[in-house]
Amino acid sequence: MSILLTDGAGAVGLIGTIVIYGVFFFVMWFFLLRPQSKEKKRITAMLASMEIGDCVMTTSGFYGIIIDITDDTVIVEFGNNKNCRIPMDKSAISKVEKASEN
Repeated sequence: MSILLTDGAGAVGLIGTIVIYGVFFFVMWFFLLRPQSKEKKRITAMLASMEIGDCVMTTSGFYGIIIDITDDTVIVEFGNNKNCRIPMDKSAISKVEKASEN
């Protein structure tokens, strides 16, 4: 009787292992890789929608106003001092707040 149970278990065990690995990779993709790609798309859209006059927060926590935009860099003016204009890479922007229509 035990011989009958072990003969078919090899094929079922192989299929079960493949199914378990498939489920494992799907769960890894769903919980790790998919949110990263969605966040990357959100950041790309945010950086593409930046305009002159928008208030931005840098990755270091400074708030400023965008003065000029080029392909890879932006010039940000910090504080009330109009002489404090710093060029920085677009990847250094972590948050964009649109200028109000007042």
